[in-house]
Amino acid sequence: MLDMGSLYGLTTAGPPDLAVLTGPDPGPAEQTFLIHRADTASDLATYHGLRRETFVAEQGLFQGTDFDDVDDDPRSVVLVAAGPDGTVLGGVRLAPVTDGVDLGWWTGGRLVVDRHARKGHGIGKALVRAACAYAETHGVLRFDATVQSRNEPMFVRLGWERVTDITVAGQPHVLMRWPIDRIERLARSTKAILAEALAPLESAPSALGGSGFRGDDGAPVPGTDLIAACDAIVPSMVERDPEWAGWCAALVNLNDLSAMGADPVGLLDAVGAPNRSILTRVIRGLSRASAAWGVPVLGGHTQVGVPGALSVTALGRTTDPVPAGGGRTGDELRLTADLSGSWRTGYGTQQWDSSSERTRDDLTLLGSYVRRTRPAAAKDVSMAGIAGTTGMLAEACGTGAVLDVAAIPAPAGATMGDWITCFPGFAMISADRPGRPHDVDTGPATSAVCGQLTTEPGVGLRWPDGVITRAVHSTVTGLGTA
Repeated sequence: MLDMGSLYGLTTAGPPDLAVLTGPDPGPAEQTFLIHRADTASDLATYHGLRRETFVAEQGLFQGTDFDDVDDDPRSVVLVAAGPDGTVLGGVRLAPVTDGVDLGWWTGGRLVVDRHARKGHGIGKALVRAACAYAETHGVLRFDATVQSRNEPMFVRLGWERVTDITVAGQPHVLMRWPIDRIERLARSTKAILAEALAPLESAPSALGGSGFRGDDGAPVPGTDLIAACDAIVPSMVERDPEWAGWCAALVNLNDLSAMGADPVGLLDAVGAPNRSILTRVIRGLSRASAAWGVPVLGGHTQVGVPGALSVTALGRTTDPVPAGGGRTGDELRLTADLSGSWRTGYGTQQWDSSSERTRDDLTLLGSYVRRTRPAAAKDVSMAGIAGTTGMLAEACGTGAVLDVAAIPAPAGATMGDWITCFPGFAMISADRPGRPHDVDTGPATSAVCGQLTTEPGVGLRWPDGVITRAVHSTVTGLGTA
């Protein structure tokens, strides 16, 4: 019988040594931990104690205590790393920078790890990553941190960007910034493919809106005073929430007409549905919207037994349409938005419902805003959000744009990050000459100058300290100047 021990150089005398198969003994298990928000007085007390031991006793950065006003701010958040037995091993603090309204500008700090748990466990790095993730998922658009100079390399390796040297408590520190690309990603995912995808349609003189209206919200019909607009609804929304899909199909198209200063004439619909139930609910939502705005559905196409699909074309009239590309460098940017309502159930942070409870008089007044004000340029805020749509308007004008974050009208029920990246129901971004009077009735909407058209392509966000962060680095659609 073949001796397997002899064949592989193993001895069968005594207990077999299986290290050749399993590898060496890993030794003691590494420290494990879980990061969570500090939600008990005990966790906070331990975290504050670690700060005192590190920043006061060990490093001598502070005398007596390192507490400051941020600790007293009820909006402050502390994340802690806890061991298997619940012992707090480290923590980090993050909080809004501005008093009062949270503009989406936060800062992180007071990162600390128990001196007995610093070697080889990665707790500090994990806390930094957790703070970044928390900030981004809670609508933060600018996230800064002041770190000790010796920790700069670690932050750089984690993806942070160096801003400048500063001094804190007489010691060298570095101001760092976490690059948040939420707006850039949204613009790329919704609009960046347009130029290449639509290129085959460009041969006709009036294609894609024609000269002066290239890529606009609606298209002037040559030789007439008609404006045509067409939008489709995401198929999954048609099947998941058919009545809301029907309502939104009218809403987005009527907003497109409104942005061009056109009076709506009627709607045409094309509906596909897997069954009669979904078809009935889509039509019910479209019918309710038609009645709310007083704009009839003139006709269309209906098909059952197919995957959910919905497209609506809106027709309107104006002899002098307002283009998206009529602005020029130095023009003021104004946002006019209906801030009432709330997140649509099932679409939190993505769709703000300000229209479903409005009266016809309200909707008519909102819809006539651009026609009555006649700005140099206007565009309704689409799925690219306020910042992305601003970038589209600037691109059509052959300019860039800067938005003053503190001046953007926003509802109390949304973070700034969510608000300027969502579909807001009714919102118009317009550009006009500086100082031009704005004495029209905006109805239920709030209107404010909140930026300028600039020479630098893309969209910048200007913060109360004068710093401009880049939200969109270049053009949005690639379609170019209108």
